[in-house]
Amino acid sequence: MPDEQSPPDTEQPPEQPARRVRLPGFVVSEETGLGDVIKHVTNRLGVKPCGGCNRRAAALNRRIVFSPRRTSRG
Repeated sequence: MPDEQSPPDTEQPPEQPARRVRLPGFVVSEETGLGDVIKHVTNRLGVKPCGGCNRRAAALNRRIVFSPRRTSRG
């Protein structure tokens, strides 16, 4: 029997929904992704974003989202 190798798996795993996190007082009006938070902080520190930074921000935004706090306590 010849030694056969299977081709490398090129399929990406299915995309999972973003994990929603509530931090009281952190986000007040709209959802914000973790990548956007890091991008904002590094920009304020004087770090200029590059293509890799934008890809990282997009990937983190897909993973973790900060949700606004609840307004009604019904």
